[in-house]
Parts: sequence; structure tokens; C-alpha cells
Amino acid sequence: MGLWRDEVAVLFVRQVTAQALPYVKPALKRPACCIIVITVTKSQAAQIKPITAHHANQLYQHGTLALLVPGLLEGTTTIGELLTHGDTGIGTGEGLDGELIILDGVAYKVGQSGVAERVAERVPDDFTMPFANVHHAAFQYQCERRDIGLEDLNNRIVEANGRANTFFSVIVRGTFSFIKTRAVIKQQAPYPTLVEVADRQAMFLRHDVKGTMLGYFSPEMFHGAAVAGFHEHFLSDDRTFGGHVLDAVLDHGKIYSQVFDTLVQHLPVDDPEYRNHDFRHDPIAEAITAAEGDKAGN
Repeated sequence: MGLWRDEVAVLFVRQVTAQALPYVKPALKRPACCIIVITVTKSQAAQIKPITAHHANQLYQHGTLALLVPGLLEGTTTIGELLTHGDTGIGTGEGLDGELIILDGVAYKVGQSGVAERVAERVPDDFTMPFANVHHAAFQYQCERRDIGLEDLNNRIVEANGRANTFFSVIVRGTFSFIKTRAVIKQQAPYPTLVEVADRQAMFLRHDVKGTMLGYFSPEMFHGAAVAGFHEHFLSDDRTFGGHVLDAVLDHGKIYSQVFDTLVQHLPVDDPEYRNHDFRHDPIAEAITAAEGDKAGN
């Protein structure tokens, strides 16, 4: 654990001095990088502020995971509208139509075949979604890791950042010796509940695949609006495979993170089913936990 913390502190400062000078104080622009590295500690690294330029400190979320629990799966925003709020994100289509991952302003949908299909490219599109996260990418390099499982990797990222009560996004780029993903099979109205839908998902296994894992970390206190902990999607470099990540082993890769101090929560107030639904009797926390995890356990 100590080695991980040291790597985060040192390598992050190298990134700041070399590539993020517009966002640091003038005093940090001097070439004496060795002095800066020596003085940086884990506690200082944990206090690094979100980048406010271009609203990179804001996480925009349309809908909530809670509204999916009773089966409110109608699409209430479009890809075109979503991309006005960011160029990076994850989500799902109407009726839980695939797992979405948005990189560099391009949205990809992974359906029940596991194959990635381009949904939109920086232009309005009528593909609708009940839920999505998006933000303007301004990731900062943390470190490199080798031969580490998903749970251990995520735990170490949270510990190194010291941000268990903060929203942040993580990108892992590299080669995965093993990765298990899923895509929910598209549902038709009248829609089933989220737990019922979780039993109708396709799972995929790949070995030695290069790609990008994009995820969002949400604090425990926001479980329901989002899923507490990490919610991660994957897309291979050749854009032919992906999905919602259930398990993985990173062979080697680079980790980047981006911290948010503002959550912009957009609700589908024009949808009468959402406005009139009584959530008091829905098992929101339990249903989200069950649906987001690996129910098959293999």
C-alpha cells in the first residue's frame, strides 16, 4: 500500500509540471522539478483541487439509477443533448438498450452481442436515454499498475486519492489479461423492474484485450441517485468489444483521474410516469446493488 501512495504522489507532480501548467500556480512552473517531487506528500496529493476551466469540475447526470428500479425506462434525453454537457461519459439507452461509453465526444453502444456500435459523433441524434453521466474530460495522470484485479485496483485508487466522499472519474488505459462485461437485453414497454431486467443480461469474457475502462465513483451517501462506489464501462481499442464491467485483471496500464466538486442533476420532469410515480415502496438500494453487481458470481 505504501508503494502505491508514493507512486501517486511523485508521478502526479511530474504530470502537473509537464502538462498541466495552466492550472497550477506560477511558482510551480520553475524547472526545479526534483524539489517539488521531494516536498509533495500523500496528504497534499489528496487535496488537489478540481479543475474549473471549461467546467471540468462538474459532473452532469441525467436521471437517476433509482428511477430505473420500478421500470421507468423511457428515454428522456438524447445523445445530441447529452453531448452539449460533456465529451466523456457512460449511460444506457431507452429500455436499457445497451451499455454506452462516450470517449472524445463519440458515443458507442454495446448491445447483447458484445460488439460496439457507434451511436453518434458530435451531432444531435434521436437515440434516447433514461440515465447517463457525462463531463468535459480533464484527466490527470496518477500512475501505472501491473497485474492487479479490479477490486484491488479500485480500492487503491480511492485510498490514494483520499476521496471516499467525493465524485470523481477514472480512466484506465492498457491491456487487460481478463475482463468480464455485460449488456442488458433491450426491453419493450410495459417495462419490467430493474431486478427483473438484471436476469436478462448477456455476459462476455475476453483475454488479453487492449482498451479503455471509464468509470465514475460516487460516495455512499448518494447511493440511489447513482451506485455507491464505482460504475465502470469498457471499450476495446479496436472498438469491437465492450460493456458494463463486472470483473477484470489489468495486466499493465496507466491510470488517470478527474475530481468533481459539483454534481449537476438533471431530472426528467416532463415525463408524466416519472412525475407521478411513488418511490416510497421501491427497494431502491437493494435493487441497484443487485443489478449493478455480478449476479452469476463467475
